[in-house]
Amino acid sequence: MAENRTSEYTEGVPCWVDVQLPDVEAGKRFYGGLFGWTFDDAGGGAVWARLDGVAVARLARKRDGRMPTVWTVYFATPDVRDLARRILAVGGRIVNDPVPVGDLGTAALAADPTGAVFGLWQAAGHPGFGVRHAPGGFAWAQLYTSDPDTADAFYGHLFTAALFGAGAEPDVGRAPVTEVFAAGMPSQFVVHFRTGDVGAAVGAVLELGGRVQAPPFETSYGKVAVVTDNQGATFALLQR
Repeated sequence: MAENRTSEYTEGVPCWVDVQLPDVEAGKRFYGGLFGWTFDDAGGGAVWARLDGVAVARLARKRDGRMPTVWTVYFATPDVRDLARRILAVGGRIVNDPVPVGDLGTAALAADPTGAVFGLWQAAGHPGFGVRHAPGGFAWAQLYTSDPDTADAFYGHLFTAALFGAGAEPDVGRAPVTEVFAAGMPSQFVVHFRTGDVGAAVGAVLELGGRVQAPPFETSYGKVAVVTDNQGATFALLQR
C-alpha cells in the first residue's frame, strides 16, 4: 500500500533519492518511459521527478565528469551536523560537509567504514518523498557491502530506533557485495523502485537503452532485478 504525502521521517529512515547524470534530458526520457514520471524545473539544470504529481526523486546534471553517475539515498535527520559528528565517531567519514540547499533543507554526503556512500537530509521546505512504496516510487535501499559485520555495527549504532525501535519497518537491508557485483567491487547502496511486474520492467529497461546487471532473483523482501539506466546509473526494480 502506498504511504502518501509523508511529512516527517524518523532519523535513519530513507527520505529521498537523487541521481547525478551527464544528460538530464536523456534521463527524463528514460525514467519517464520506465516509471511514467513527469518533470519540472528544480534549478541549476536539475529537475524534480513526480509520480501522479508528487515528488519522488531528483535528476541532477553532473558538474564534473570525474563524478560517478549514481543514485544516492538520503537518510533523514533532525540535525545533520550532529549526525555527521556521530558518523565520524563510529568510523565513518564525511564526503561533503553539510550545506544548505536554498530553503529546502541541509544536505551532506557520508561514507560508512566499508566505503558505501549515502546522503543525509535535514528537512526544511522539502520534507522528502511525497509518496513511497507505490509502483514507480522508492521502495527499498539495499546496501551491498564488502564487510557485513562492520556495516551492521555501524548502522545499528547510528540508526537504532529506525532499524530496531518499536514499530520500526525499515526500508533498508544489506547483503554481501558479491550477491550482485563482482568480487572487489566497492560497497554501495542500490536504490530500489517498486514495480508490479519485474520481468516486464526489465524488458522496458532494455528497450529504453539500459542494461541488466542481475536478472530477477528472489529475496526476503521481494523479487528484485538490478539494472543500469541508459547512462550507467545502477538501480533496482522490486516486485512485492
